[in-house]
Amino acid sequence: MPQIAQLADTWSSQVFWLLVFFGITFLVVGNLMVPKVMSTVAERDGQIAADLAAAKAARDAADEQEEAWRVRENENRAAAQAIVAKAKDEAAAKSEKKLKAAQTRIDKKLADAEARIGDARTEALAEVESVAVEAAQDIVKTLAGVKVTKPVATKAVKEAMANG
Repeated sequence: MPQIAQLADTWSSQVFWLLVFFGITFLVVGNLMVPKVMSTVAERDGQIAADLAAAKAARDAADEQEEAWRVRENENRAAAQAIVAKAKDEAAAKSEKKLKAAQTRIDKKLADAEARIGDARTEALAEVESVAVEAAQDIVKTLAGVKVTKPVATKAVKEAMANG
């Protein structure tokens, strides 16, 4: 095979040109392309670091705003609770005042009713006493045939009611 026989003659020249092209490629890539890629990577790393720093600053600002909001919210909640407590106290005072007024009216009506009941009781007792006096007079007249005067019958009925 003639191709294999030529290898020994051309081998050294092929290795030479291989080294020349790889050397030129290495110099071009190493001196021209790698620095551009490295500067791009460094720029990208710097941009990422700046973005992370900006994000951290934004998060810190958001945390501060959230804390300020929480403080305001707690103050508002405390103020609202104070208003509610005041309203409850005022409502309780109004209710107590209304209850006192109602109790006063009820007590007055009760006293009036008790007075009317007492008057009615007195009238009823007087009526019972009057009926009892008349009945005693009639009973004594019917049973004994004796006429008893009203003052005597009244005295006897009062004694009987007191004892009995």
